Amino acid sequence: MSAIGKACEAFQQFLGWPRRKNIKTYTGTGDQGKTSLFSGERVSKSDKRVEACGAVDELNAVLGVLISLLPKEAAMPLEDMDRIQSDLFHVGAVLATTFDSPTFASIEGIDEKEVNFLERAVDRMEAELVTLRAFILPRGHLSAAWAHVARTVCRRAERRMIGLVAESPADGSDSQLRTALVFMNRLSDYLFVVARYCNKMGGTEEKIWGQ
Repeated sequence: MSAIGKACEAFQQFLGWPRRKNIKTYTGTGDQGKTSLFSGERVSKSDKRVEACGAVDELNAVLGVLISLLPKEAAMPLEDMDRIQSDLFHVGAVLATTFDSPTFASIEGIDEKEVNFLERAVDRMEAELVTLRAFILPRGHLSAAWAHVARTVCRRAERRMIGLVAESPADGSDSQLRTALVFMNRLSDYLFVVARYCNKMGGTEEKIWGQ
């Protein structure tokens, strides 16, 4: 199995998705409020790591809604979304694996090229937008409104991840998590620009706060 496949399977296993056709979707193993991390530990579903994974999963689902609503003129973000949704599985795989687990080293996380990909995408879209000199209200075209929802969910996932970074070892073994955190920070910026871009492509004027 490819590294991408392993990462996706890791996160899917954590989320409770069946991996093979002969495995039932419902197992009953989480009925007492516990779940298994990919690295094997049984933890409460209110655990910080589980909360972070859940927020990333929620973000991916919201992106699915956004994709279905993107105006046909918004070709740039539409082309980006497959890669971003796949990258979020890599983020989830890192979050679902503890630092001291032998499994952690085998997980393919996020690296700088994914961060750079988002930055280039932001630059391409902003080249077609007027410079923003005031706060805007999170509204407009339906796709723009959902892009703002995705942005806020992304920010929440980022906050959950910051708590894990604060508790991570100081020996540098958490580098995958720290890079994933940068990716999530950049992704929220990207989604803000997507919202503005969707308003332009959808022919909807931005509403300036206070006007």
